[in-house]
Amino acid sequence: MSGQSALMTTLTNPHDLLAAVPFMIGYHPHDSLVIVAIRENSIGLAMRIDYPTELVPALIDILIKHLYQEGADSALVSAYTSAENPGAERILQEVTDQISGAGIEVREALLVQDGRWRSTLCHDQQCCPPEGNLLPDPADSLVTVERVVEGRALPFSNLDEMKSSLHSKGINPDLIRAIAGVQKIDYSDPGASALQASGAMALNDLVQEFSQKGMSSDVELTAHVLVRLCDLHIRDYGLGMANDENREKLLALWRWLASIAPHPLAAAPATLYAELLYEVGDGALAMRALERACEDDPEYSLAKLLRRAFAAGWPPSRFVEMRGELHPKICEALFPG
Repeated sequence: MSGQSALMTTLTNPHDLLAAVPFMIGYHPHDSLVIVAIRENSIGLAMRIDYPTELVPALIDILIKHLYQEGADSALVSAYTSAENPGAERILQEVTDQISGAGIEVREALLVQDGRWRSTLCHDQQCCPPEGNLLPDPADSLVTVERVVEGRALPFSNLDEMKSSLHSKGINPDLIRAIAGVQKIDYSDPGASALQASGAMALNDLVQEFSQKGMSSDVELTAHVLVRLCDLHIRDYGLGMANDENREKLLALWRWLASIAPHPLAAAPATLYAELLYEVGDGALAMRALERACEDDPEYSLAKLLRRAFAAGWPPSRFVEMRGELHPKICEALFPG
């Protein structure tokens, strides 16, 4: 997962940065370029893209726009690639030059290859020899300790493992029974709006519980939300909930719901997960989340629309603006007066 972090520890050295990145994006990156926004010494958004074989300035421009939106005054850049990639350092240098040229200081640029790392900004061969330093054990970093104490799950080992986490490892029979018990909405009935409003409130409750515990043990509440996300108003209400404070929790919630939902209820949370991933800069994983949605429902209209938008290179800021315009209207429709 790309991610964003409110890390308690300031990333004062490469060891902490190397330990923090997997927590910020949700997995240990491979063949990846990761850019972390810094604003007034505080850690902000972390963005990941597949490591390019050639620099695409327009793609880096999109990431720089994210840095601007975060109010970043500086950035940390990490390249994860194989030592067999001869152009890796050149591309990293071009990326750092483009970010610096946009008026954003690059505080650190790390090249991580085959279990070793070095800073391309450091020219002291004593601390950054040409062959690099061995990657530190993440367990030795205070960043890891803090995240574990916070109750955060350890990062996935790679992107494929994270992708597989979107697929159910088995259906919970209690959840199936609870889903069957959720009242269906008859939109011709005057009481339909009350059921929609209760669905939105259930989603609020689930977000609150998930924010506190990182999961939910309330099967009835989870079932209620999964069924109600089939309603376009409730789904769009969930789409508009995201903000800087709850973004990380919503990413985790949508992924969790997609991983436990029986067919055909996974399409909505997987699509919500994809949209938010794209907003935070991980278009590659966003496309994989859309694949999950389309596997569950090949005709899911929002997933098909987002796939076209992602492929066309829509700027993530466009989605933020659209959400900002849509959410007040959805709230007014769900909670009139």
